[in-house]
Amino acid sequence: MDKEFETLFGSDVFNKAVMKEYLSEKAYDQLQSTINEGKELDITVANEVANAMRQWAIQKGATHFTHWFQPLTGITAEKHDGFIGFENGEAITEFSGKELIKGEPDASSFPSGGLRSTFEARGYTAWDPTSYAFVKGNTLYIPTAFCSFGGEALDKKTPLLRSMDALNKEALRVLKCLGVKANKVVPQVGPEQEYFLIDEKVFKQRIDLMLCGRTLFGTAAPKGQQLEDHYFGSIKPRVQAFMEELNETLWRLGVPAKTEHNEVAPAQHELAPIYESCNIATDHNQITMEAMQKVAQKHGLVCLLTEKPFAGVNGSGKHNNWSMGTDTGTNLLSIGKTPEDHLRFYLFLTAVIKAVDEYQDLIRISVATASNDNRLGANEAPPAIVSVYLGDELTDALFAIDHDSFTKDSKKSLLSLGVSSIPSFIKDNTDRNRTSPFAFTGNKFELRMLGSSNSIAGSNIVLNSAVASVLKEFADELEKDNSKENIVKLIKKEVSTHKRILFNGNGYGDEWVIEAKKRGLYNLKTTPDCLPYLISDKNINMFKSVNVFSESELQARYATQVESYIEHMLIEARTMVEMANENYLPAIARFSKEIAETILIKKQAYANVIVDYEEGLLKTLSTLLTNAKDNVSELEGYLTSINNKEGIEKANFIKDNLIPVMAKLRDNIDAAERITPEAIWPYPGYGKILFSVL
Repeated sequence: MDKEFETLFGSDVFNKAVMKEYLSEKAYDQLQSTINEGKELDITVANEVANAMRQWAIQKGATHFTHWFQPLTGITAEKHDGFIGFENGEAITEFSGKELIKGEPDASSFPSGGLRSTFEARGYTAWDPTSYAFVKGNTLYIPTAFCSFGGEALDKKTPLLRSMDALNKEALRVLKCLGVKANKVVPQVGPEQEYFLIDEKVFKQRIDLMLCGRTLFGTAAPKGQQLEDHYFGSIKPRVQAFMEELNETLWRLGVPAKTEHNEVAPAQHELAPIYESCNIATDHNQITMEAMQKVAQKHGLVCLLTEKPFAGVNGSGKHNNWSMGTDTGTNLLSIGKTPEDHLRFYLFLTAVIKAVDEYQDLIRISVATASNDNRLGANEAPPAIVSVYLGDELTDALFAIDHDSFTKDSKKSLLSLGVSSIPSFIKDNTDRNRTSPFAFTGNKFELRMLGSSNSIAGSNIVLNSAVASVLKEFADELEKDNSKENIVKLIKKEVSTHKRILFNGNGYGDEWVIEAKKRGLYNLKTTPDCLPYLISDKNINMFKSVNVFSESELQARYATQVESYIEHMLIEARTMVEMANENYLPAIARFSKEIAETILIKKQAYANVIVDYEEGLLKTLSTLLTNAKDNVSELEGYLTSINNKEGIEKANFIKDNLIPVMAKLRDNIDAAERITPEAIWPYPGYGKILFSVL
């Protein structure tokens, strides 16, 4: 089995082993220098690489190639071109270095936030050699960046790579001050992916699932997740078959899928990979989401990646496990063994804490979507208030630094820093806090706020950039004086300033909301609440200082996110109106008619018959029908008047007006569902949907 797996894993990837086989030694070495050191690739070498890719891909059954990129839609994009050309009137296969390095897709129809006018169509895709090409179906996929004619980033990969470069540059400066040898520092990520699987036949009976990815109506089934019997439970055969094919698909593409299990809600599951560099992990997570949906279809299933597809049960997130590692194998968020290691750990830990505190608004923005607003703050997700969980002992150690002392009566042995004013702690002493947005889990941080459909690029751009900006400050200070005393002084100062962000308690409690406000922490509950902070002077200056975003690129992303929120919510509102007018209201009316006719028949047959139940039911249905119709009318009015608004004003109007009415409409329709026979109700209920996969 080991040999079979080794042969299978990465078999559809143009990886190092394939490169060595197909490239000359000179071309291979130059390509590795480009990948590892960022050296420019000579066009002659690019031609050789392109020819090798073509030969290898054709042997794999490929007839086309595509520059695979990640526009601001949050999903991937691709345009396929054939390996076809003509020479002396004869058809040949060809693929040049120029075609490998640069593509030119039509950029006019992708979100640009104003960076491009509709009539200005030219955009470029540029090969990212640090992420391996792969074959899927009959196509060679080449990971690329995507930019405008003027060079502005129109994608998620370009700023991600910039943020990695910034983190590498500033971390190396700090390590040099500490006397630590390293040539490269890479942010490493492992995103845990949650998802739902439901039967395709049931899915196709719900227009809201098809158009919005979630149910806009639906009352809880008698059984949900109350018994907690699905979590880590035995995997159903049909789901197991899906998982087995998914694993093989991902392994062929070099995605290190490792862990799979049932999640808390019925029909909910999770897949987790092994850690990789931030850029490759981002590409692989996009591949994973696409593969999940395609493999599910082959099994008569639908994979739902929406954050909150069903009310009353847990939604789906994507836990982004993040750390920093050197090319020498050192995890900068691991305590290490020597006093020097411990000092390095404290310094980088402090940098992360400072970054999260100063840029908590950006972290919240990086997970902000209309869909994720339905999940954040519920019992399956952290609150919208950003805080850092370290565990009691590590927190006590940091607080002790602030007071120049530490508790001596700990019964646990402490690792010595060799500095009297800095206490130490036991490695791997932290518990897990599922209510924490940003939790330290031994040698990494886990950002738990991401929604399951989100690209992980946004959050990692923020983390990399924010930490890089702090490390830049640290390096500027330590390059003047890198004595141990000054390092300790720096740690103490920053812990004292930023300890407000540390919180180990229950993030779901009302008391935390009060306490967080006292501490001066943001509580940005919705996407419209937080998006304006993206273009604050503080955040613009930070991104510019580490060369990740220009001001125009940030303004573009702000406009794109605002527009995405608006369109997402308008689609949901219009879908609700359609479902109510065409199906729900008529169904309630039909049932009301049946009850009224039953009352009439009974009274005609028996003069003194008691029809209290029927009359009460009819009254309830009539009230719900009237209320729901009023809600629909109000919603339709808002949908008409909203056309006069633009930008963030429009988003806030949706938040303050449409969403409350949508909630009322749902409440009335759901209340009617609870008392209406299944045979009359127009859509399958939660019981059938959540327990459809047997």
